[in-house]
Amino acid sequence: MEVEQKISVIVADLRHIDYATEICDMIERAAKIRGTGIAKRNPLYLVQKIQEGKAIIAFDDFKVIGFCYVETWEHGKYVANSGLIVDPEYRAVGLAKLIKAEAFKLSRKRYPQAKIFGLTTSLPVMKINSDLGYRPVTFSELTADESFWKGCSSCVNYDILQRTDRKMCLCTGMLFNPSKNGTPNPNESK
Repeated sequence: MEVEQKISVIVADLRHIDYATEICDMIERAAKIRGTGIAKRNPLYLVQKIQEGKAIIAFDDFKVIGFCYVETWEHGKYVANSGLIVDPEYRAVGLAKLIKAEAFKLSRKRYPQAKIFGLTTSLPVMKINSDLGYRPVTFSELTADESFWKGCSSCVNYDILQRTDRKMCLCTGMLFNPSKNGTPNPNESK
């Protein structure tokens, strides 16, 4: 399957609130299938992100097929593009790249000076992040905000993070630093 014209990737708004539970279910199913760390999300939390204009949603006609949201830490010093999910039927066609590029653009527009980061165990997401200008970093270069790290507590690998005093886990930390990376075009691959 190729990404076709009927697929739309947009900033979510109030019309999309009713999709929050479906998106959470999609995230939970993906975590079970992969058997790796994907933190659970609460539908009310996703509703909040949608209401704030901090979410990207993808549709095939009226079917939700992907999602990602923007979260800020340390008063906007750090931004995470989190909760990336793509319906299994739409994987390996470039949809995740489109969603991440839109989340990156939204983050840069709203928080131009912020360091943008993510944690992932997914090689394709690492490639997408790399194409956007992210670089692998140690966890010490990411936010120190306790509420961010608490969000990892629903992950099956949380014990590793705790045992290592938050120095390592199975996830790779990746960071885009605007003062070092410049301003890449998220629509171009490197």
